[in-house]
Amino acid sequence: MTVRITAIIGDVFHEEAAIRDSLEAALRLQGLLDEVHIRYAPYDQLEECLAERPAAVILFKEDRLNPGSAVVNRWMTAETAGRIAEYVRQGGGWLGWHSGLASFENVKEYIGMLRGHFLFHPREHSEVTYKAASNGLGIPSSAEFSLLDEHYFVECDEANTNVFLRSSSRDGESVAGWYHELEGGKVCCFTPAHTREGLLNQELLAVLGPVLRWIVT
Repeated sequence: MTVRITAIIGDVFHEEAAIRDSLEAALRLQGLLDEVHIRYAPYDQLEECLAERPAAVILFKEDRLNPGSAVVNRWMTAETAGRIAEYVRQGGGWLGWHSGLASFENVKEYIGMLRGHFLFHPREHSEVTYKAASNGLGIPSSAEFSLLDEHYFVECDEANTNVFLRSSSRDGESVAGWYHELEGGKVCCFTPAHTREGLLNQELLAVLGPVLRWIVT
């Protein structure tokens, strides 16, 4: 049986093609690529996609449409966030990946569903080390990899989710991956990576793969 997922990916700072290649490579490593049909959709078709009840939605797109402008336009409304949360509560899977956690601080229902959100990253990229924690996703707790990356610092409600990945760099330490169930659905957040090289890093893909398997199955 084909599993349908929706992917809304790419923004001003993140190349859609690199994200797509990373997503498909991680699914391939899990032996899932041939079982999954991915609908790549623009942000303004998200609610239409939710109505189709895909098994999971992957968001790798920040909320700001024109960062750096004097007047910044945002795409996620409170109504959209409510529909996302209802989709998840009714059994959908949701992955907030890298910029899918960013600039949503004013959309309270969305960050409440995630139980965390992006705060900031240092201006300069640095060597970031990611280490797995004990988890129920099938990721070995010994898993560890390093990337030249944007080091995302996040706020995470650790008491009400399951942290499976932590990050450290010269700039400090943060949570880098967490997951939980929300009534009938599943929510996962994953902060790496920014560059094409990082997104296609084999050790990263080996961690991302089990995340995707959990979300879509």
